[in-house]
Order: sequence, then C-alpha cells, then structure tokens
Amino acid sequence: MSTFRNLAGTKALSWAEPGTSSLLLIPETCCCLGRSWKLPGTLCRTTGEKVVLIGRMSAQVPMNMTITGCMLTFYRKTPTVVFWQWVNQSFNAVVNYSNRSGDAPVSTRQLGTAYVSATTGAVATALGLKSLTQHLPSLVGRFVPFAAVAAANCINIPLMRQRELQVGIPVTDEAGQRLGHSVTAARQGLFQVVISRIGMAIPAMAIPPVIMDALEKKDFLKCRPWLGAPLQVGLVGFCLVFATPLCCALFPQRSSIQVSRLEPELRAQIHEQNPSMEVVYYNKGL
Repeated sequence: MSTFRNLAGTKALSWAEPGTSSLLLIPETCCCLGRSWKLPGTLCRTTGEKVVLIGRMSAQVPMNMTITGCMLTFYRKTPTVVFWQWVNQSFNAVVNYSNRSGDAPVSTRQLGTAYVSATTGAVATALGLKSLTQHLPSLVGRFVPFAAVAAANCINIPLMRQRELQVGIPVTDEAGQRLGHSVTAARQGLFQVVISRIGMAIPAMAIPPVIMDALEKKDFLKCRPWLGAPLQVGLVGFCLVFATPLCCALFPQRSSIQVSRLEPELRAQIHEQNPSMEVVYYNKGL
C-alpha cells in the first residue's frame, strides 16, 4: 500500500511490502531528502541564500576558540590587540550578516559602511579599555578582551543588521502566514541576540584567564612558555562546546511578541484581518 510521508518538508513516495516493516524509497526521493537535510544549516532561513561556511553557527566553536584563545593570549601589546580584535569583529560581522532576520535587500555600500563602523568601534573600545587597565593587576588586564567583546557585540550586531531596524522584520501568524513588517519585533530580536552572544562569551573569556593566571605562576609553564597559547585555545574550546548551544537556546529562534506591542498601523491591520489574534511570531536570527 502506497503512502506519502512528509520528511524535512519534502514529499517522499514510500511503501511497505506486505508482511514486512521495511520502508522503500524512490531513488530520486532519497536524493531530495539528502538535500533537504542539508538546508537548515547551509541556507539563510529568511532569504534562502547559501550561508558562507564561517558564517554558519556550526563554525562558532572552531572559529571562536581560535580567535578568542589568541585574544586572551596576546592581550599585552597594542598591535596584537588591534589585530585580533579586528579579526574577531570581522568574523562576527560575517556571522551577524549571515544570520540576520529580515529579508530586505542590503546594498554593498551599506554593508561596507556597517562593517567599517562595527570593526572600528570594537577596536577603539578594546584600546580604550586596555589603556584604562594598564596600571591594574595583570589578572584584571586579562579580562579586557571580554569587556571589549561584550561592548563590541552591542555595536557590531545592530550595525550589521541595521536594515532590520530601518524597515522591520516579517511577522507571521501561528501558521506562518506573513502579516507585515515590524521594527518593534526587530528591536526585541536584536536585544535577544546580543544577550545570547554575550552569554556565549562569558564562560570562554572569564574562566580560562583565571586558570591561565594561576598556571603561569607554576614552574611547568615557566619552563614551557610555548604551551600557553595552545592550552588557552583548548580551554576556550572546552567552554564553548557547552556555552554555544546553551546560549543559542536562551531564546527560541521563532520568537513571539504580543500584538499590543506592535506599531499602531500594523496592529490595526492585524486586528482588521483577525480581531482575536493576540500573539504574532518572527524569526529573530542567531
């Protein structure tokens, strides 16, 4: 007996032979299913564009453990601070743009301006904090990269996703039917993303500095200073393995907002279509 089963959004023709529990699939269907299983991690949910490899959330741990480990290791000299903060914010700019929520087009000029503003603001923040902590204990100086990253997230994310704040992001009903665009929903979504990213950085940038500060006073590392960087990178990676999925799950990607909090025009439009609707949904991005 033939039946249609919907798997990963793709209809697959399948049947079970009488007296058996085995499931047979048409070859073309298997290929389609294989492609559909790849879609969530490789395509942007709102635009359908293919996400560049380092912009995917699956790249967060390997990329961040390397960059963050180097930021925590080479924090004493200004040139290395500038270089690694620039690398980090360039990487964050790619991630923030790739995982945006709105589907409004962004020109190359707007994207370039946002990138320069985001990276410059982040590097300036790091240098300012470094100068303020020059005469403080070395352990305090180790936390400068975290403070800079936290502050930079508040700059980088809104700038790289500024179109969402200008034109809004799509809001839908429970069935996924688009109802309009909302700037209020965009603000709420960006706030949630900033909190998630800062939370993601806390374990990786707060725990390793304390451990490394204690280890560097031991003879083992004094005799083997070359072990400092790989050990720091390993500690950061260990923290990120747990922090990344936990903080991504702080807020659902498909978030909700009360209709009463939306813009008056959009609220009136929704109530005209469905007076009983109280909650709408939106994709906040990552």
